Amino acid sequence: MQPMLATATTTARPPVGPDWRYEVKWDGVRILADTTAGRLRLLGRNGRDAGPAYPELDALDALPGAVLDGEVVAMRDGVPSFAALAERMHVRDRDRASWLSTRVPISYVVFDVLSLYGVDLTRSPLDERRATLERLDLPVPVTLSPVYDDGTLLWDATREQGLEGVVAKRGGSTYQAGHRSADWVKAVHRATRTALVCGWRPESTGSGRLGSLLLAAPGPDGGLRYLGRAGSGLTDAMGLSALLAPLTRPDSPLAEAVPPEDARGAVWVEPELLVDVRYLARTPTGRLRQPVIRGRREDTTVDPWEQR
Repeated sequence: MQPMLATATTTARPPVGPDWRYEVKWDGVRILADTTAGRLRLLGRNGRDAGPAYPELDALDALPGAVLDGEVVAMRDGVPSFAALAERMHVRDRDRASWLSTRVPISYVVFDVLSLYGVDLTRSPLDERRATLERLDLPVPVTLSPVYDDGTLLWDATREQGLEGVVAKRGGSTYQAGHRSADWVKAVHRATRTALVCGWRPESTGSGRLGSLLLAAPGPDGGLRYLGRAGSGLTDAMGLSALLAPLTRPDSPLAEAVPPEDARGAVWVEPELLVDVRYLARTPTGRLRQPVIRGRREDTTVDPWEQR
């Protein structure tokens, strides 16, 4: 099963009205926790097993025939931090993950239940699923995502507290697995997306070290389109240089020309590596404004060009 996805607001703020319920948009990694096969599986948006990275969630195995939807988050300075979570999300060795769990603790913030005791709940209204979720005895470090009635107040509060934004959900909506639905609407203070790395440029100092990434997204016809160049946020700890080296290719993989000022001195690579990017907005030509690299992604798929 794939998670239900939210559409972006068209008004820069959450929708208002009595039919809507509001939650914080958590800055973490989306995970489905599934025990319907008799054992716990933690699945990312791309269906890959994320279990080895988060051994502290093993206690969820006690929930009978359940599928929970939520976000794994790591806190830093009192707010969810994707950079902190990046230390955990790519770990595949359970011993190392157990050691990291004391250094970078995580929480699983649950906001939906899709199945319980093997009974499919996806056709039940959100309000009924929420009531079922609230009756569950969830183990530490699993918590419920709080629900609010005032979207405007939550929008202002999340901005003041440096949180990512707000998700508005219709109380009567069913769970539409694998679909991006207008019944769930996300409003963010600063947008994020998963992009493909199509090339990189070295530092201008002549060190040969990674200085910036050239980013791309698949267009409607499948060809790659250029999102722009991003250098802010890059750190050696991300380990991108070693991952990009074997992907080098002689020419650009893009279906369109890259501006000369960005292409100059570029090292082109096969578009296989995914990174998480935060940005202010997009220009009329689709370029990212003020992009910041937040880390590597393996748990999800690339966002299409059309996504704003």
